[in-house]
Amino acid sequence: MANVEVSLKETMTSIEGALGDALVDYTTGMALGTLGGGKDLDLTVAAAGNTDVIRAKVRTMEHLGMKDEIEDVLITLGNQYHLIRLLKARGGNGLFLYVVLQKSKANLAMARHQLKRIDADLEL
Repeated sequence: MANVEVSLKETMTSIEGALGDALVDYTTGMALGTLGGGKDLDLTVAAAGNTDVIRAKVRTMEHLGMKDEIEDVLITLGNQYHLIRLLKARGGNGLFLYVVLQKSKANLAMARHQLKRIDADLEL
Protein backbone atom coordinates (compact mmCIF):
# COMPACT_ATOMS: atom_id res chain seq x y z
CA MET A 1 0.00 0.00 0.00
CA ALA A 2 1.25 3.46 -0.90
CA ASN A 3 0.55 6.80 0.74
CA VAL A 4 -0.38 10.03 -1.05
CA GLU A 5 3.19 11.28 -1.57
CA VAL A 6 4.38 7.95 -2.95
CA SER A 7 1.35 7.68 -5.23
CA LEU A 8 1.88 11.18 -6.66
CA LYS A 9 5.57 10.40 -7.30
CA GLU A 10 4.68 7.09 -8.92
CA THR A 11 2.15 8.80 -11.18
CA MET A 12 4.80 11.25 -12.39
CA THR A 13 7.45 8.58 -12.97
CA SER A 14 5.36 5.72 -14.33
CA ILE A 15 3.16 7.64 -16.75
CA GLU A 16 4.95 8.79 -19.88
CA GLY A 17 4.45 12.50 -20.59
CA ALA A 18 3.15 13.42 -17.10
CA LEU A 19 3.51 17.16 -16.45
CA GLY A 20 1.82 17.32 -13.06
CA ASP A 21 -0.59 15.51 -10.80
CA ALA A 22 -2.76 16.11 -7.77
CA LEU A 23 -4.91 14.28 -5.27
CA VAL A 24 -8.11 16.30 -4.87
CA ASP A 25 -11.06 16.27 -2.49
CA TYR A 26 -14.04 17.12 -4.69
CA THR A 27 -16.29 17.84 -1.73
CA THR A 28 -14.13 20.86 -0.82
CA GLY A 29 -12.16 21.53 -4.01
CA MET A 30 -8.88 21.33 -2.09
CA ALA A 31 -5.76 19.66 -3.42
CA LEU A 32 -4.48 17.29 -0.73
CA GLY A 33 -1.17 16.96 -2.56
CA THR A 34 0.40 18.08 -5.81
CA LEU A 35 3.55 17.31 -7.76
CA GLY A 36 4.89 18.92 -10.90
CA GLY A 37 3.09 21.71 -12.69
CA GLY A 38 4.77 25.08 -13.07
CA LYS A 39 4.05 28.67 -14.05
CA ASP A 40 1.79 27.56 -16.91
CA LEU A 41 0.12 24.80 -14.89
CA ASP A 42 -1.13 25.84 -11.44
CA LEU A 43 -2.32 22.52 -10.05
CA THR A 44 -4.16 24.13 -7.12
CA VAL A 45 -6.30 26.20 -9.50
CA ALA A 46 -6.78 23.19 -11.80
CA ALA A 47 -7.83 21.02 -8.84
CA ALA A 48 -10.52 23.49 -7.81
CA GLY A 49 -11.78 23.89 -11.39
CA ASN A 50 -11.93 20.17 -12.04
CA THR A 51 -13.91 19.72 -8.85
CA ASP A 52 -16.73 21.58 -10.60
CA VAL A 53 -16.48 19.15 -13.54
CA ILE A 54 -16.87 16.13 -11.27
CA ARG A 55 -19.68 17.66 -9.23
CA ALA A 56 -21.59 18.51 -12.43
CA LYS A 57 -21.23 14.97 -13.80
CA VAL A 58 -22.27 13.35 -10.51
CA ARG A 59 -25.30 15.67 -10.30
CA THR A 60 -26.27 14.92 -13.92
CA MET A 61 -26.05 11.17 -13.31
CA GLU A 62 -28.27 11.55 -10.24
CA HIS A 63 -30.87 13.54 -12.25
CA LEU A 64 -30.85 10.83 -14.91
CA GLY A 65 -31.27 8.12 -12.30
CA MET A 66 -28.06 6.42 -13.39
CA LYS A 67 -26.75 3.92 -10.84
CA ASP A 68 -23.36 3.49 -12.51
CA GLU A 69 -20.02 4.86 -11.25
CA ILE A 70 -17.61 7.26 -12.96
CA GLU A 71 -14.23 5.62 -13.60
CA ASP A 72 -12.48 8.56 -15.19
CA VAL A 73 -13.02 11.77 -17.13
CA LEU A 74 -10.83 12.83 -20.03
CA ILE A 75 -10.42 16.40 -21.22
CA THR A 76 -8.48 16.72 -24.47
CA LEU A 77 -6.73 19.99 -25.27
CA GLY A 78 -4.57 20.85 -28.26
CA ASN A 79 -1.32 19.83 -26.53
CA GLN A 80 -2.46 18.08 -23.37
CA TYR A 81 -4.68 15.41 -21.90
CA HIS A 82 -6.24 16.09 -18.50
CA LEU A 83 -7.21 12.80 -16.90
CA ILE A 84 -9.35 12.63 -13.77
CA ARG A 85 -9.78 9.28 -11.98
CA LEU A 86 -12.26 8.98 -9.14
CA LEU A 87 -10.71 6.87 -6.41
CA LYS A 88 -12.02 3.49 -5.43
CA ALA A 89 -9.31 2.82 -2.82
CA ARG A 90 -10.24 2.41 0.82
CA GLY A 91 -11.07 5.81 2.23
CA GLY A 92 -11.06 7.35 -1.26
CA ASN A 93 -14.70 8.37 -1.35
CA GLY A 94 -14.93 11.98 -2.56
CA LEU A 95 -11.37 12.02 -3.92
CA PHE A 96 -9.86 11.97 -7.38
CA LEU A 97 -6.43 11.70 -8.92
CA TYR A 98 -5.79 14.35 -11.56
CA VAL A 99 -2.92 14.10 -14.03
CA VAL A 100 -1.91 16.39 -16.87
CA LEU A 101 -0.15 14.70 -19.77
CA GLN A 102 1.83 16.10 -22.68
CA LYS A 103 -0.20 14.82 -25.60
CA SER A 104 2.78 14.21 -27.92
CA LYS A 105 4.49 11.91 -25.37
CA ALA A 106 1.55 10.24 -23.64
CA ASN A 107 -0.06 6.89 -24.27
CA LEU A 108 -3.59 7.45 -23.05
CA ALA A 109 -4.47 3.76 -22.66
CA MET A 110 -1.35 3.12 -20.59
CA ALA A 111 -1.98 6.24 -18.49
CA ARG A 112 -5.48 5.01 -17.64
CA HIS A 113 -4.09 1.57 -16.81
CA GLN A 114 -1.38 3.03 -14.55
CA LEU A 115 -3.84 5.31 -12.73
CA LYS A 116 -6.11 2.33 -12.06
CA ARG A 117 -3.15 0.42 -10.59
CA ILE A 118 -2.01 3.42 -8.51
CA ASP A 119 -5.57 3.84 -7.22
CA ALA A 120 -5.67 0.18 -6.13
CA ASP A 121 -2.39 0.56 -4.20
CA LEU A 122 -3.24 3.89 -2.55
CA GLU A 123 -3.77 3.80 1.23
CA LEU A 124 -5.57 6.81 2.66
